[in-house]
Amino acid sequence: MAAVKVISYRESDGECPLMDWFDGLPAKARAKCFVRIERLTEMGHELRRPEADYLRDHIYELRAKHDGVNYRMLYFFIGRGVAVISHGITKQREDVPNTDIELAIRRMKAFSKNPTEHTFEG
Repeated sequence: MAAVKVISYRESDGECPLMDWFDGLPAKARAKCFVRIERLTEMGHELRRPEADYLRDHIYELRAKHDGVNYRMLYFFIGRGVAVISHGITKQREDVPNTDIELAIRRMKAFSKNPTEHTFEG
């Protein structure tokens, strides 16, 4: 297994979209999402469906479900050893909206230019 370091993306103003999203989740859904993050840490690039899936343009999703609601955390890899979680969404439809994929792509580009500024500590 190829373990990776998992980082949460931080906006330039210091906000962490993933943590903000977590704050609004039911406790059991949050716990399931944390399990997926742990699995990403353990498995890295080897993590596959049903826990994770490739979307497009170097963006992946962590997949969790609770009480019939789909929770997704969009992420990307930096090299072989780091995964950065861009943000989370609560899915109401079959596919991940293109706007969320595009947002993750923009954050991937921003992170690549300045990893220190966009790494959430905490």
